[in-house]
Amino acid sequence: MTQPALRLSCIDKRFGPVHANRGIDLSVAKGSIHGIVGENGAGKSTLMSIVYGYYQADSGTIEVDGKRVNIASPQDAIAAGIGMVHQHFMLVENFTVLENVLLGAEGGALLAKGEAAARAELTRLARDYGLDVDLDAKVETLHVGAQQRVEILKALYRGAKILILDEPTAVLTPQEADKLFELLALWRSQGSTVLLITHKLREIMAITDRVTVMRQGALVATLETKDTNQAELAELMVGRRVATRVPKAASAPGAEILRVEHLSCIDERGAARLQDISFSVRAGEIVGIAGVSGNGQTEILETLAGLRQVASGRILYKGEALPPPGVPARAKFARQIAIAHVPEDRHRMGMVTGFEAYETAILGYHDDDALQRGPLLSESRSVERCRDLMGQFDVRPADPRLRSGQFSGGNQQKIVLGREIDRDPDLLLVGQPTRGVDIGAIEFIHKRIVEMRDRGKAILLVSCELDEILALADRILVVCGGKIIGEADGATADEKRLGLMMAGIAA
Repeated sequence: MTQPALRLSCIDKRFGPVHANRGIDLSVAKGSIHGIVGENGAGKSTLMSIVYGYYQADSGTIEVDGKRVNIASPQDAIAAGIGMVHQHFMLVENFTVLENVLLGAEGGALLAKGEAAARAELTRLARDYGLDVDLDAKVETLHVGAQQRVEILKALYRGAKILILDEPTAVLTPQEADKLFELLALWRSQGSTVLLITHKLREIMAITDRVTVMRQGALVATLETKDTNQAELAELMVGRRVATRVPKAASAPGAEILRVEHLSCIDERGAARLQDISFSVRAGEIVGIAGVSGNGQTEILETLAGLRQVASGRILYKGEALPPPGVPARAKFARQIAIAHVPEDRHRMGMVTGFEAYETAILGYHDDDALQRGPLLSESRSVERCRDLMGQFDVRPADPRLRSGQFSGGNQQKIVLGREIDRDPDLLLVGQPTRGVDIGAIEFIHKRIVEMRDRGKAILLVSCELDEILALADRILVVCGGKIIGEADGATADEKRLGLMMAGIAA
């Protein structure tokens, strides 16, 4: 048996009372693609953070190519030949590609010499691995697929032989994901090793050689991918049988709730973000908006939620212009007329990570009469409201006094989604409802969204996940470059065609 590329022995890690990793033993074969799956809070990110030096294990050892190594920082990991591409890219947007790659690896005080050598090496790597990217382009001008290539180039430039990828296809079109998998297969064929963290079991089945399942901080199984299937992996992850696609009846649309006519908006720099957008949403239907992140979906939701100004066009809600004249607090007004908004980025807009959970659970609704005691907000009533919401939405741990940032991503999302659904809105604007969420929480969230539709609510759903759009949407709109470039019936939509439309290739 050949020496494994990476071996972890008895890795244990606690954060106060939380036992994040419980005596983990893991062996990763050289020249393989090894998947790691598990629910949010299962401990997989903690484990990979230990491998990459963000955390240090309380006990246990790490071996790379049969040699025990002490990884006390990312610099130690890089020196050991380990690279990591994070779900949220670690790039300086107003730096060029070359400058980003050089950060921390400048090659000495004479930057010009180091820059020339880096340019030559990056040109070679880009040619050998098909990572085509303009080294002099500013990162902020690159689409997300190109930004991911920059992250991979950074790792390769630093000599990585073991590459950790955290949710690498979260913001890619299906075609971009296929190209990434081709790259990983090429890298594997040359003897390098990939650790793939993903919630997408279809990708695990398509690209990995082996898969490790974690649950509640422990390793519960490591399987040959060819000997397992999505249903078995989902059950191992959650500890029960899971529906990978929530059943739903055909929609029965009612009255028109939302009509958008020739809507355009510009950003703070005067650049057009939406161009002549028109569509409608009826009661009892889910309209999905598919597209690669950054093509106008965020602006659609934020404009409808009252967070952005309309440059031209109009919005009609239940037949009335929105907002009516003389309403300055448009977002507050939208909430008052039963429009709820789950933002795409829960950390940036949906919550304050330093707030306790009960505070996040009432954000935007803190002036509700039921939460007041006299002229003041009642803390006890707010805590009780949060406790009830946690019960309804299976938030774990069910502790209203725990800081919001200490919950796993899936439980944070349940708090934000629960806060909005609990208001029983007539129109729900929901962005990336399951981004970074495990399969058990995905099932739960999808069920709640379908239940809302079946109660006659209108739902506008934005997601970069085509699987999610296809599973939930009754009608699908595709956006590219701030325009709606096509529409499809949710029941008959074709993933390949939608992917091409998302890339602006077909309409």
